[in-house]
Amino acid sequence: MSHVSPSPLQQIIHERIQREGPLTFAEYMRVALYEPGYGYYVTGPARMGWAGDYFTSADVSTLFANCLGRQLFRFWEKLKWPTPFLVLEQGAGRGHLAEDVRAWAASEAADFATALLYEATDIRAGQNSLLPSDQSRVHVLLSNELIDALPVHVVEAREGQLYEIYVTSEDGHLRELLAEPSAPEVATYLDEARIPWSTFPAGWRAEINLEAAHWLEQSVRQLQSHGFLLAIDYGEKARQLYTSERRRGTLMCYYQHQSNERPLALPGEQDITAHVDFSALITRGRTLGLRLHKYTTQRQWLEDCGLSAELESRRARDFAAADTNRASDQGQIALLGWYNLRQRAAILTDPAGMGNFKVLILRR
Repeated sequence: MSHVSPSPLQQIIHERIQREGPLTFAEYMRVALYEPGYGYYVTGPARMGWAGDYFTSADVSTLFANCLGRQLFRFWEKLKWPTPFLVLEQGAGRGHLAEDVRAWAASEAADFATALLYEATDIRAGQNSLLPSDQSRVHVLLSNELIDALPVHVVEAREGQLYEIYVTSEDGHLRELLAEPSAPEVATYLDEARIPWSTFPAGWRAEINLEAAHWLEQSVRQLQSHGFLLAIDYGEKARQLYTSERRRGTLMCYYQHQSNERPLALPGEQDITAHVDFSALITRGRTLGLRLHKYTTQRQWLEDCGLSAELESRRARDFAAADTNRASDQGQIALLGWYNLRQRAAILTDPAGMGNFKVLILRR
């Protein structure tokens, strides 16, 4: 049996473990995703989209960006039409969402388009500064599928005790190691969320995202005295997230549009994510002076932002031949175009998929 040489990043991880001892899973995940020059998010642009490992709502259809544009327009109105209206998207990837929102504004709301200053930073690609280029405080902070990729601690319950998962090195392979929690915040997190984890089956696992609170604190410092924070991600409130039925937690890896549960395989070559605990964000937000403006599903949020109305409008404007002249080549092309758009809307709103993403809006 041939021996496969470790990748450069695997070698870095093994050497670090030999030097410093076992890593918390959170630290391993940080290295796997963000290690300069080697981590998944900092090596090459082809991670997102249909040709990559995963796609986001913005890749599915401009319907998503158009609904976001309407939401931003409403924020602008609530804030009494500031000019410039500063929006900062964090974790923006290739910037398609920014382009599509600007295009919607230019087409549908000229005054808003004039006021809108939409900037994007891709902190997943290792950018340290999250501030817009002119260092001004922003009116809206936006993230779409960002928080799920922040490093998480993993804990496991056994016989009424809570342990943490560490990553160690054995015979050239990365292995899990169970030991005492690495910090009091990890040890007490589930208790503070009032999760009866000690009654759950032996081997029950969960992820604890301490980075989310740090991200929120950093983000709030960038907000105007009156502004909004809009976060879209997959996750639940704590009571729905940490259940006895979800015995192995929510940690998931993505490689070439295939999911797996082997996070120690292919570090730097696959995405690693975990569901977001939205209760923690709401609670931490309150202590930072933010109040809950809305918490809902992506399906409901898109509907509230005019998805159905836009579909009907597009059908009448772009695909009318599907009804008026269906027997012709032109009518058949229009019909296929309409089916394609409707299918993309269905993906965005699927209750078993993207439609169950959560939309959190906090207001200052």
